Amino acid sequence: MFKNLEGQRIPNVTFRTRRGHEWVDLTSDEVFAGKSVVVFSLPGAFTPTCSSSHVPRYNQLVPSFEANGIDEVICVSVNDAFVMNEWKHSQKADRVTFLPDGNGEFSDGMGLLVGKEDLGFGKRSWRYSMLVRDGVIEKMFVEPEEPGDPFHVSDADTMLKYLDPQVDMPHDVAVFSREGCPFCVRAKGLLRDAGIEFEELVLNRDYTDQTLRAVSNTHTYPQVFVDGQLVGDSDALASWLENQQTTRSAA
Repeated sequence: MFKNLEGQRIPNVTFRTRRGHEWVDLTSDEVFAGKSVVVFSLPGAFTPTCSSSHVPRYNQLVPSFEANGIDEVICVSVNDAFVMNEWKHSQKADRVTFLPDGNGEFSDGMGLLVGKEDLGFGKRSWRYSMLVRDGVIEKMFVEPEEPGDPFHVSDADTMLKYLDPQVDMPHDVAVFSREGCPFCVRAKGLLRDAGIEFEELVLNRDYTDQTLRAVSNTHTYPQVFVDGQLVGDSDALASWLENQQTTRSAA
């Protein structure tokens, strides 16, 4: 049974990090003192759940964490600095600090260093998240002790809702576009003006027209999706944004 360390100080260790061509040692005090920090720790860089869900969502929600008084969001894993830096680059997770716990000292001090020898991993961190204020653990979300790699409570949404139970989660928006399309430019401008982040998928670079027809049953550009629903072209997006503004004003 993992211990709940809420109210206790984080382990005092030295993290061996790499910046450019230089080794940079960071103590726990240097990382945590005087700051409000969200930490999420996971079994390993480049592993499936860590790469597909855990890291991307935390990276996406960093602005929301900052709006709730968080100074930094940190990802910890029992990997060396070279691996962590390359993983951060491959994930395009520029908002998150990747902190290597290469020898597992931090994870061990948390009481969450576990054996993954069955997977050939050796000792790794159990998956968890925590809120740390000035080096003291305020809240922990530790995954249940069950077989495999459970991922139920250490996600970014759970931590953000702990900080602000009434938080409005940012919309998930994707824009299917093509080069040289003025309506695509308009749609992207509308989203930027509204302060809504989006991912753009460009025809014949990220997808083909067959994909667009499959998901939207149309062949015109752009096609905008919000939270799993097809909004449509730039005119439809403008109407949707206007409705959003009206709803917020009424509230």
